[in-house]
Amino acid sequence: MSIEGQTIYPGDTASPCDVLALADEYRRAAEALLPIGRRRAPLSRAPYRLLAIHAIELYLNAYLLATGHSPLAVRRLQHDFASRSRCAVGAKLVLKQRTLSHLARLSERREYLTTRYDCAPTDSSELNRLAASLAEISEKVSSSVRAPKAGSA
Repeated sequence: MSIEGQTIYPGDTASPCDVLALADEYRRAAEALLPIGRRRAPLSRAPYRLLAIHAIELYLNAYLLATGHSPLAVRRLQHDFASRSRCAVGAKLVLKQRTLSHLARLSERREYLTTRYDCAPTDSSELNRLAASLAEISEKVSSSVRAPKAGSA
């Protein structure tokens, strides 16, 4: 969309708390889908994977916005979870090494794309690892973004 020659991107005016609320909704939707996946049917887990990965991305976006990154800078990261997590860690988000390694693997394996389009997924994250990464990021970003600023009443 554009207005008078300026391109407007969805979410450009969203606050970190707005993005956090959206991430929470995607996490809840992912958690609701997890139990309906079927054993030995990887495609039945694809909707959970997509929503979980997207929630992780939104949580990291909320954190980056809350720490002063511009919407343009965040958007330029595209779906690169390795770069996004490096930026978040540089802005003082503390994540376990296993979570950081998992985020790097998400980028290396292009899981965001393969989860959306691959009809024969073979190289996807373990569900437990994906759930653990989502839980850790959700908890740490939520407490950080929602925490009252020092000195405010």
